[in-house]
Amino acid sequence: MSARLESAADTIHVSISDRFLTRMLIRFLAPYWLQIMIVFAMLIAVAGLSLLMPLLIQRAVDEPIRQGNIAGLIPYGIAYFSLIFIIFIIRFAHTYLLQTVGQNALVSLRQELFEHIMRQDMRFFNTTPVGQLVSRLSNDIEALTELLSTSIVVLASNVVQLIGIVVVMLALNWRLAVLSLAIMPIMVGVTVFFRKRIRVAATRFHKLVGEYLAFINEQFNGMLIVQLFGRQQVSREGFAHLNRQHTEIHGRFRDHYTGYAAALQILTTAGLALVLYGGGQGVLAGWASLGTLIAFLEYTRRTFEPIVQLSEQIAQIQSAFSAGERIAKMLHVQPEIAEAVEPLRLTTTRHSLTFDHVNFGYEPGHLVLRDLDFHVPAGQRVAVVGATGAGKTSLAGLLARFYDVSDGRVLIDGVDVRSIGLQDLREYVTVVPQNPYCFDGTVAENLRLFNPAITDEQMISAAKMACADRFIERLPGGYDFELLPGGANLSQGQKQLLALARALIHNPNSILVLDEATSNIDTETEAMIQEGLERILRGRTSLVIAHRLSTIREVDRILVMKRGQLVEDGTHAELLAQNGLYAQLYQRQFLELESA
Repeated sequence: MSARLESAADTIHVSISDRFLTRMLIRFLAPYWLQIMIVFAMLIAVAGLSLLMPLLIQRAVDEPIRQGNIAGLIPYGIAYFSLIFIIFIIRFAHTYLLQTVGQNALVSLRQELFEHIMRQDMRFFNTTPVGQLVSRLSNDIEALTELLSTSIVVLASNVVQLIGIVVVMLALNWRLAVLSLAIMPIMVGVTVFFRKRIRVAATRFHKLVGEYLAFINEQFNGMLIVQLFGRQQVSREGFAHLNRQHTEIHGRFRDHYTGYAAALQILTTAGLALVLYGGGQGVLAGWASLGTLIAFLEYTRRTFEPIVQLSEQIAQIQSAFSAGERIAKMLHVQPEIAEAVEPLRLTTTRHSLTFDHVNFGYEPGHLVLRDLDFHVPAGQRVAVVGATGAGKTSLAGLLARFYDVSDGRVLIDGVDVRSIGLQDLREYVTVVPQNPYCFDGTVAENLRLFNPAITDEQMISAAKMACADRFIERLPGGYDFELLPGGANLSQGQKQLLALARALIHNPNSILVLDEATSNIDTETEAMIQEGLERILRGRTSLVIAHRLSTIREVDRILVMKRGQLVEDGTHAELLAQNGLYAQLYQRQFLELESA
């Protein structure tokens, strides 16, 4: 497989520590501090009640059992089973409450992450595969869900219980306590050793999941090309490569986890054997009773239990922290297009536009536009023509400020677009792209863009002006016709007509930028679009990026571009008379039409 470009989040080289991730989670948990305090009070109550159970066993062995008093066991039995019931109720309550808090916190995190991604500029979306964004909002959030709903409950309760057990053991018999805790430093060392390896494997796994989803998204969206050019074998090999990587990383993950769990089981058995041997010697020597030894065996088992449970949770915890690290990196990505500190608003309804000695490149050192300098007065219709790669579409991106210029200025009514708020700027400039997108919904919802404030009269009026009403009324259900995602059940020309009507509805007085609006469509639909454009562009400042020169003869002015530079400027008749690049392009297309 060929190497992929790094996404914006992958290029962030910020050190994301566990402490930073913990602070990030605490920030989202902070609004629920009262519920969390209640949970921790419940955890302490469960730990305290759990500590009483081995003590009851010790008392029962040393007193009624040793004395042969069977009736004396009944109160201990009642107390023991009562504790089991009470602990069950409290554990259910704190688990339910903490899971509710965790889910509410993740709702906020998921919303903030989505809104953060929505604020990014077009360069971010052009370099970040959709699959990676889906992975951040789904798999990575799901990993944190498991952390907050399950792992954190187990971890917090075990820590509280472990502290309580150590205190009680030291209070009961310090010699047995030392024996019980002797194996703990080794367990801690083993945990630290495997934790680092599991974290590395989890990080690689989450990164691969993003690449996997990006590959799937790319292949399925491009299935037409895959089948047309017989690339099925190439796609199968690419998927097999990712599949093998998935298996290898998952195998490494499994090896570390099983090795850690096995090591803890061995250490747990060794620890219990040590307490049993040393405690037995203590009973014979008289510095420990049989009941105390039995209680310590139970306490020792419970001491190791949190560590063993940690072995079961550590893979999930490290996976969650790895996912949190990727989310944190995504939240560190800042858009290159910054909002104006003190944005200006334009007061005129008809706008002029100016490119003032503009240089621009998508990559450093590779200019797409070179010293571009021209002015379009308010109300003038201007077409931009040139060969593929001349830089025509880049004009639309700069005017709508999807990108910022490298040098020079882009002005609207004499105001630099960088001084205008982005939301206001998108009201002043409307771009109709070459491949307009339709959302899953009805024709009416796509025209309104799900804005209920737009009336049926506004919508139908705009559709008529754009000549879109003719095909809409022929659809089953008309404006209530359900579109497939991307408008898959419409032709390219029909989507262009909808895009024109949409532009009229939402920004009726804006500068209109049409990017190859009549490319790749049939002659009949082109005629409808041309009729709609004549109505829409009349008296409106517009920039028409065109491939078919026959569609722009009626504009006020034509700009001819070559390799990012403006080489000709004039009307259709003036440029033909100059017999320059425009005349060559026009004659070439005319000859192609003649031969066709």
